[in-house]
Amino acid sequence: MIQLIVWYATLLFIILLAVVFGWVAFSSKKKQDYAPIIKRWYKARSIYGVLLVVLMLVVTIYTLRELPFNEPSHVEGVEVIPVHVEAFQFGFELNMTEFSVGDTVEFNVTTKDVTHGFGVYDPDMVLVGQTQAMPEYTNTFYLTFDQPGTYQVLCLEYCGLAHHMMMTEMVVK
Repeated sequence: MIQLIVWYATLLFIILLAVVFGWVAFSSKKKQDYAPIIKRWYKARSIYGVLLVVLMLVVTIYTLRELPFNEPSHVEGVEVIPVHVEAFQFGFELNMTEFSVGDTVEFNVTTKDVTHGFGVYDPDMVLVGQTQAMPEYTNTFYLTFDQPGTYQVLCLEYCGLAHHMMMTEMVVK
């Protein structure tokens, strides 16, 4: 339904644009000297350019102001369980795989070989958290387990021929 509406809107816009171009082409007259027009519109073009840049800066700042990168992803004062994760071709080694509902876990994810994705899926196979495992670097992300069940950890970055088998499980009771 939405695709059909977008298609009709696009088609209408194309037809409208063709009509405007046709009208301009057929209603134009003999060529005239453009010097007065150039002088008058260069100033307008400069003002328009500055206004456009200012508008885009305002829109960019407004839309990026709530990025989560500057805020902690867990509540301060809550006990955090640190878990070391080492990714390798083709698996994950976690120093802890059993948790309780409500636990906030700090995953410290790294690898020694190639870049891997570390994606945590809840029992319904909905992605609830992810980060990258990069050689010689440790990425940290926090996850609070909200429901009991078996959580799947899957690699989200193609890392070789057996990438599709790169998974492990965590149990939340």
